[in-house]
Amino acid sequence: MGTSINIPTSGTQCIGAYLAEAPGKPKGGVVVIQEIFGVTAHIRSVADRFAAAGYTAVAPAFFDRLESGVELEYDDAGMQRGRQLVTELGLERALEDVASAAESIASAGKIGSVGYCWGGTVALLAALRLGLPSVSYYGARNLAFLGETPQAPVMFHFGDEDASIPPEAVAKHRQLLPQMEVYNYAGAGHAFNRDIDPRHYHEASARLAWQRTLAFFEQNLGHA
Repeated sequence: MGTSINIPTSGTQCIGAYLAEAPGKPKGGVVVIQEIFGVTAHIRSVADRFAAAGYTAVAPAFFDRLESGVELEYDDAGMQRGRQLVTELGLERALEDVASAAESIASAGKIGSVGYCWGGTVALLAALRLGLPSVSYYGARNLAFLGETPQAPVMFHFGDEDASIPPEAVAKHRQLLPQMEVYNYAGAGHAFNRDIDPRHYHEASARLAWQRTLAFFEQNLGHA
């Protein structure tokens, strides 16, 4: 089980975060970037899984810049409120907080990031602009940034049944970032990794994406 910590941001404000520490010497560190719903039980469990796999993981609570303790339900009201919050927060401030979170676990070694949905696009930006090897799960906001030159490798996971990310959008990732790994998962929709949400979870795809994600971090973070 992890612990709650505070992280200084680029301003005078601190934000909270969930920290899951690897047992023994870590292989590196991973910043776990939330969906629009906040640092939920699902996001905390992802951090715990990375810790169990040997990585120190931290999940920053980005919304603390706006209001404390946001943890929304996976329903229409939660989705509407989450969209309002990420719009108010903006991607630039989110990226600053990723950098702060990475610094908070710098003692773990080389740091990467992984993000889901909105966080998938933030993870892409972390590779493009911060130089963090990153894994982007179903980032529906990615297209605007695919023309930028990456400073680090990035891996992409998409569900074939994701209505918010059509096949032509996935094809753009392969076209504009041909050096990066882009994976499709048959039968999977949006949020297929969210294992506490039976409406979206697709077990076979989530398991395979997890294996590929661990291999990516093993290759790009290793025991640096």
